[in-house]
Amino acid sequence: MTFAPTSSAVIAEITALGPFFALHTHAADARPVEPWVPMSRQLIEARVSAVRGWLAAAGEQPIDAIEVRVAASVTHLGLAARLLSPALAAFVLHGRLLTFGLADVHWQPVLGGPIPLSVPGTAMSSGSVPPEELTSFLDRPLGELAAAMRPFSLSPHILQGNIASALNGAATMIGAAVPELAERTRTAVTLLLDSPPLRDSATTTANGAFQRRSCCLIYRAAPGRKGSLCGDCVLNRDADSTKRR
Repeated sequence: MTFAPTSSAVIAEITALGPFFALHTHAADARPVEPWVPMSRQLIEARVSAVRGWLAAAGEQPIDAIEVRVAASVTHLGLAARLLSPALAAFVLHGRLLTFGLADVHWQPVLGGPIPLSVPGTAMSSGSVPPEELTSFLDRPLGELAAAMRPFSLSPHILQGNIASALNGAATMIGAAVPELAERTRTAVTLLLDSPPLRDSATTTANGAFQRRSCCLIYRAAPGRKGSLCGDCVLNRDADSTKRR
């Protein structure tokens, strides 16, 4: 008889994939104890301000040189990547589903690296789930994260592109760490990208590369708004042009 691994065993396996996948757990009714804090809207908004200051310092610019929506997009992309990566890994490793809302998450909003993340110990399904259930993660907590970004005037197109980019990044890291999972991972990502929340957020180029259909805006944080483009940016198709959106 084959027994399903425990949730703690799956989380240990996920965490071994690297810092973007690492998960801590806490009791479902536990209050965060410093340095852990709740992932509340108020603290997400505070992180946007912190990221804005960090981007300004990195470019040796005054903070007013960094558009708030640029800092918001960078914040959203980073948080989406941290939430998505372990969830995708749990599914492709063992078919398990992580189910939690932002209010359930404890985090340490450090700058300049992967964010320490803790979820309730009860957040993982006890057994494998059908692939289509994976799409529920796009509503909660990612839908709640998108709602937290509303004060910053980020278009749904940018938010969807950020999630698509985060998914592709997570899939690339899983495939590099565990090559035998690469095909299963890409199948799961395709399922998510074909679901209504992310449909038309990304495409495949003529040479088979992933490309999002929006820009995360980070190039605008560089002096003169002339920073490098991300490898999956839609603007790379205009790389010979000076056009920037």
